[in-house]
Amino acid sequence: MAYYHCLLFDVDGTLLDFNAAEQAALAQVLAYYGFDEKPGITERYHEINNALWAKLERGEIKQDKLVVQRFETLLREFSLEADAAEVNDRYLSFLAGRADVYEGAHEILEELAEVATLAVVTNGVERVQRNRMAQAGLEKYFDGVFVSSKVGASKPSRKIFEAALKSLGVENRAKVLMIGDSLKADILGAKNAGLASCWCNFQHQPVPEDMPATHVIEHLDELMRIVMEPEELENVGNPDKRHKV
Repeated sequence: MAYYHCLLFDVDGTLLDFNAAEQAALAQVLAYYGFDEKPGITERYHEINNALWAKLERGEIKQDKLVVQRFETLLREFSLEADAAEVNDRYLSFLAGRADVYEGAHEILEELAEVATLAVVTNGVERVQRNRMAQAGLEKYFDGVFVSSKVGASKPSRKIFEAALKSLGVENRAKVLMIGDSLKADILGAKNAGLASCWCNFQHQPVPEDMPATHVIEHLDELMRIVMEPEELENVGNPDKRHKV
């Protein structure tokens, strides 16, 4: 039986390449409104957006306010005429159409789903995250998808983790592993909820001396040796395998 019986996955930066999706969707929305010729507008959007998401993680702003405010600020700073809520809605529609899956994600999730309960715990807009997962063909691996905009709580708040575990019927927290790329949202969130965590350091960043994560990986396939016992690892790739869950 696997070392961890329940795996909670972040989506962006963990299973899907959000940077690629964001760049493409932002370019589309700026071109749609004719704002793409403004020098520095893309860079400034990222600065504004990142600052607001940091505020969300600190509990200083609500997500429904954040997604509109980022464009309100951008339009005001560049003296552009448009409705910020409309721009945001169109941007989210473009974003929802992107499904940039990390290499090997399908194969790894298929193996892990044989030995553990898999669920998604993600900050984001529900219709966007669900649509992207569906397009990527990822939903079939998960027993639950918990998105901050739907749950009403964002990582790193323990509330979103509590909601996920309650819905999944999971009581033994020692057998739960949170997997994600954000030290602030995913790893700190897992700590707040009393869960083990795995930091997806896909960008090969320096590991902090006071690393709060239980495990660190630089590629998704490393996750299998953390979750699976030796006899289960021997069955990876075997079409006749019969894992015990």
